[in-house]
Amino acid sequence: MSDVGNLVRSMVAATHPVPAAVVTLFALALALPVAPTIGRALLVTAAVGAGQLSIGWSNDWLDAARDRQVGRTDKPTVRGSVTPATLRTGAFVAAAVSAVLGLAAGPVAGVANVGVVAGGWAYNLGLKRTAWSWLPYAVAFGLLPAFVVAAAGGGRVVAGWAVLAGALLGVGAHVANVLPDLDDDRATGVRGLPHRLGRRGAGVVAPVVLGAGSVVTLIGPPGAPALPALLLTAGACLLAVAAGAVGLVRPHSRAPFLLSMAVAAVCVTEVVLAADAVGAG
Repeated sequence: MSDVGNLVRSMVAATHPVPAAVVTLFALALALPVAPTIGRALLVTAAVGAGQLSIGWSNDWLDAARDRQVGRTDKPTVRGSVTPATLRTGAFVAAAVSAVLGLAAGPVAGVANVGVVAGGWAYNLGLKRTAWSWLPYAVAFGLLPAFVVAAAGGGRVVAGWAVLAGALLGVGAHVANVLPDLDDDRATGVRGLPHRLGRRGAGVVAPVVLGAGSVVTLIGPPGAPALPALLLTAGACLLAVAAGAVGLVRPHSRAPFLLSMAVAAVCVTEVVLAADAVGAG
C-alpha cells in the first residue's frame, strides 16, 4: 500500500500542482458566471484540469534526462519514485480525457480546449528552447476564455479583450516563471525568450506584460470601470513598476519573481471579477 501511496504522491508532484491548480480554478471561476448550469461549469473545469495534468506529466517525462543532468532532486523522475514511461502514459491518457470532455461541451469548445492543451505540449516538445517560447503560452491562455464561453453555449462569443488579456497573462507568467530556473536551463541548452532577454531584461518584461494585461482587463469590458477594478489595476501597475525597478537593480534576487507573481494574481482577480463580460451575446 505504501508503494501505491508513493506512486500517487509522485504523480501528483509531477503535475506541477500549484500552477495546474491555479489554472483549473481560474477556469472554474470564469465558467461559473457564464455556464447555464453548475454541471456545465464542472465539465469545463474537469476538461481544463485533465489538460493541466497532461501538460505537467508530459513536461516531467520529456525533461527527465535534463532534470537528472542538473540534479533536480525535487523532481520525482530524478528521485526514482516514478518512471518517465509512467508519466508518458499518464500524459497521453489525461490528454485524451481532456479532449473527450471538451468535445462533450460542443465542437467549437472542443477545438478550443484542444488548442489550450496543444499549446502546453508544443512548449514542452521544443518551443521552450526557442525565441518563440512565449507563443504557446499566449495561445493557450488566450484560448482558455474562448473555451469557457464556447462551452457555455447560448450563442455567446468570447470578447476580444478577454483573449488579449489571457494571452498577456500567459506570456507574462511564462517569463516570470522561468526566472528561478534560468541558470539550470542554460546549463542544458534551453534558450527561450526569457533566457535571451537575460535575467535583468526578463525581470522587467514579465511585470510590464502582466501589468498590460491588467490594463486591458480594466478598459476592455463595456461601460465605465467599477471602483474595485480601478483599484486593482492601480495596484497591479504599482507592483509592476516595483518589480521592474527591483529587476533592474537586483536581478539575482527572488523579488522580481515574487512581485511579478503578485501582479499576475491581481490580474487573475480582475479577469474573474469581469467574468460575466468575457462572453458577448
